[in-house]
Amino acid sequence: MSTSKEQLEEADEDFVAADADDAEPVVEVAKTNLSKRRTIDNLLEERRLQKQLAEYDFDD
Repeated sequence: MSTSKEQLEEADEDFVAADADDAEPVVEVAKTNLSKRRTIDNLLEERRLQKQLAEYDFDD
């Protein structure tokens, strides 16, 4: 009976270690997505400002 209990404890330890490994890439994906979003936002802002500059009436 004690050997089955030891096997369960080892299985639990392995399961927790697998969860910890899976958690790290999720954080990296979130950082990457945030970085991509900021890049897209910056490009859109630049495009908007260039459009405003092109439409600006310099004759006034």
